[in-house]
Amino acid sequence: MTSPQPEVADVFRQHGQEFLERWGEVLSPQQRKAFRDIGACRTAALGTQVQQCDHCGLQQIAYRSCRNRHCPKCHNRTRDEWLRDRARELLPVPYCHVVFTLPHELAPVALQNPRIVYGILFRAVAESLMEMAADRKRLGARLGFLAVLHTWTQRLEHHPHIHCVVPAGGVSPDGQRWVSPRKAKFFLPVKPLGRLFRGKFLDYGEEAFAANRLEFHGRLRELAHPACFQQLLSPLHSKEWVAYVKPPFGGPEQVLRYLARYTHRVAISNGRLLKLENGHVHFRWRDSQHGNQIQETSLDAVEFIRRFLLHGFVKIRHFGFLSNRSRKALIQHCRTLLPQIVVVVRTLEPHSPLCPVCKVGHLHVIDWGSGVASFPIQHSPVARCDSS
Repeated sequence: MTSPQPEVADVFRQHGQEFLERWGEVLSPQQRKAFRDIGACRTAALGTQVQQCDHCGLQQIAYRSCRNRHCPKCHNRTRDEWLRDRARELLPVPYCHVVFTLPHELAPVALQNPRIVYGILFRAVAESLMEMAADRKRLGARLGFLAVLHTWTQRLEHHPHIHCVVPAGGVSPDGQRWVSPRKAKFFLPVKPLGRLFRGKFLDYGEEAFAANRLEFHGRLRELAHPACFQQLLSPLHSKEWVAYVKPPFGGPEQVLRYLARYTHRVAISNGRLLKLENGHVHFRWRDSQHGNQIQETSLDAVEFIRRFLLHGFVKIRHFGFLSNRSRKALIQHCRTLLPQIVVVVRTLEPHSPLCPVCKVGHLHVIDWGSGVASFPIQHSPVARCDSS
């Protein structure tokens, strides 16, 4: 008999005690909450609710979800709500995808100083894009863009990088016209952008070190000495830093697909897990260095949990005319500068599970219940607990 496909929650429940014995003392409050929520999601621990189909009237008891944004079962709801808001802000222009990667030499420093280093990473990325776009030799305009921080690879290895989704163009310095790229397949030059990013990050990193804002523990303890820290940074001043710029791609709907792919992601989805046996988690991963071939690998279950909780640093920030403070007014101003094209975007519908009986309607909560009590089901073709 084939074993059912495991979920991240199964790993947490079966090997959580081993994990806590080894790593429990160093968990942050956010990591501890994610650990607790994911393990309890859609189990009796969170109580039950009554769902009803809006087509055939089926009622069924279902376990409550944890709604933690790190949970592989629950993050889609938050993402869909966020995407509906972004759909209203899209402009009728092509968009670009730009990626900035932190060199692997600095990844251990980021691991011990996530808030400081990732804050510097966002700042260096934003200033590099804004300054290069403002240069009249490049674009000569003020950009607006959103940036998404990811800290992992497909194999759950530590790999900090930022994805930016940028309208291909911007507002002129006097605010009176929209400036488009001079070449359809050219937005900003990669090498100068990478070098500007490199200089800014290293400058801000040295400032943070001089102000004693960085901490070093364990095998990085020696970096607390100025000479050792400079020895780490010195080769990075001449190394080419990765800034990847894709040519401008399609319109608003394609932008939403891009955003759905890169925002509100968890470190690994349930669909990539293959099996959980003998204390190891087997899962698929995409090998981008070899033609995106699908490979299989495994991790010790405790190490799998550690890496999953380590990568809870998905953060989204908005810059330029998309910054939170004045986004609505500035987007409207951009639209007045652009040709009056009607942008029709098929926004995502609110996430509701499909009815298991009629396969037409969707299930909606009609009674939230309380505690772990059961509910009597009236006039129900099927009554069951759903932990999917």
